[in-house]
Amino acid sequence: MLTCTKQYKDIPFAHRQHNHDGHCAWIHGHNWSIEFEFEASELDENGFVIDFGKLKFIKNWFAENVDHCLLLNESDPYRDFLTRVLASPEDLIQDDPHLPSVFANIYVVPDGSAEGLAQYFFRLFDHMVDIRTNGRVRIRRVTVHEDEKNSATYAPNVM
Repeated sequence: MLTCTKQYKDIPFAHRQHNHDGHCAWIHGHNWSIEFEFEASELDENGFVIDFGKLKFIKNWFAENVDHCLLLNESDPYRDFLTRVLASPEDLIQDDPHLPSVFANIYVVPDGSAEGLAQYFFRLFDHMVDIRTNGRVRIRRVTVHEDEKNSATYAPNVM
């Protein structure tokens, strides 16, 4: 099996783990990095596992969906409240027209931990890669770096 790795660095977004008994329950952010390892049993006509230049759809997805947003777990008890408040801050704030720009977009995921995001991004992008490469390439693993010291990896076929 041949592999290659592509990393998307410094993707700023916030999250919270509402069940945590410490500071992780608070809304806080990181400059995340997401690393994809691709695999194929044979190289393409250019000698690549995958052409990195044809992965712009992944970079664009991050820019359009999670860059500078707040990720919330599906099970977060304040999800609906935060979504309502952050989606329409102008209803709450009349005095300063610039203040609403500090509010984040919301993106809801099953689990906003690094481990949950690694699994989520794997499931989201593996199918897209499969389609774009006619089944020749698959994602082998996804590693989510919360910061320089902490990361989590999802690799469904590695035990």
